[in-house]
Amino acid sequence: MKAVRSCAVRARQGAAALARASDTAIDTAILGMAERVTTAQRMLVNANQDDLAAAVSAGMCPALLDRLRLTGTRLTAMAAELRSLATVAHEPRDIVLEERPDGLTLWERRRPVGVVGANFEARPNVTLDIASQLLKSRNAGVLRTGSAALRSSQALLAHVVGPALSDAGLDPDALQLVPHQDRSAAYALVSLPELVPLVILRGSGDSTRDLGREAARHGVRTLAHADGGAVLYVGAADDEKTVHQLITDSLDRLGVCNRLSLLLIDQAVYDERLPGILDVLQRLGIAASLPPHAHPRGYEWTLDQERAATVTVDRANGPLYAARIANEETSGLAASIATQDPVAATEFIDAYTGAGAFWNSTTRLLDGFKLLRLPETEINIDRVPGPRGPVTFRDLYLRQYLVAPSEGPIART
Repeated sequence: MKAVRSCAVRARQGAAALARASDTAIDTAILGMAERVTTAQRMLVNANQDDLAAAVSAGMCPALLDRLRLTGTRLTAMAAELRSLATVAHEPRDIVLEERPDGLTLWERRRPVGVVGANFEARPNVTLDIASQLLKSRNAGVLRTGSAALRSSQALLAHVVGPALSDAGLDPDALQLVPHQDRSAAYALVSLPELVPLVILRGSGDSTRDLGREAARHGVRTLAHADGGAVLYVGAADDEKTVHQLITDSLDRLGVCNRLSLLLIDQAVYDERLPGILDVLQRLGIAASLPPHAHPRGYEWTLDQERAATVTVDRANGPLYAARIANEETSGLAASIATQDPVAATEFIDAYTGAGAFWNSTTRLLDGFKLLRLPETEINIDRVPGPRGPVTFRDLYLRQYLVAPSEGPIART
């Protein structure tokens, strides 16, 4: 698609200057984004209302409508996150690894990727999360969102991101938003290795997995997050009050990947704990899918528009068995154990290999700002070396080894 290539070309033209920008200029731009989120609030909410009206007409479920919605409270929180990001220290460009006996120094140098693409779901706040992380890492970007959030995202680029870059003396073309809602734009974005060598993929299920396969076919690297769904294992030595609170905390929003999807109760306390747990779920308006199940045990309810307000409940014969279920039958995003027994907690955590493990704490904490005090571009659950869990600006760089004279100009920079 010509429009995607055009966005990529403009972003690449702004990438070199962005790579050379000072820390002050970068943080000034991020602070400018925070300021404009506040001053442009009415325009942003109006654009979002148009998106919401179209989504309601199209029959979007309540959980996804919640992800799409921008309110004054949410915009205020987005501005606060941007201000917080601006105060975070930049990663050093050069790190000394070894002062060699031959008079040479081995350095590790961080370099921006250049242009990073991002395809993400209909969540307007993600537009700013990704734009700000790319900016902080000095990467240009080409963003593409789902049709449901396009008006909101366009308003954010036009009234927040672009003007903030310009005011800070940076090229506003460095961060582009694909202006088309056609799904073919997503496939075009992952087919331009010479312009966009890395693409962040956030979405739901099959479509995101298919984009990952298409990217691999073209030689484009991805950081992909297609599946989610979190697990809570209630151990035999649990505290009932803690369990009920964890369930409540894990279901505060249904349209997010790190919400509770699979609730495992230890066999030894299953019959005793189940009635109270069902009462909590009923109070929250959540249906319990009890065994025998007509669906895979690790089914991610967030992706089911008709039944998003559902949690799968099942038995588990001890912490090792529960961890095996979480490893083999879910996405590997996050799992928590509720127990007062440190031995059981250690067994579960040591056996669980997913991106985030929690003890008596909610899996909703597996989120960039909640966990690392930074917005995130996505949560990476790939089982390969590299950034895993919430991906922030600290992960979006290329490592270069540099060997130079110890007394040379590089040592004095």
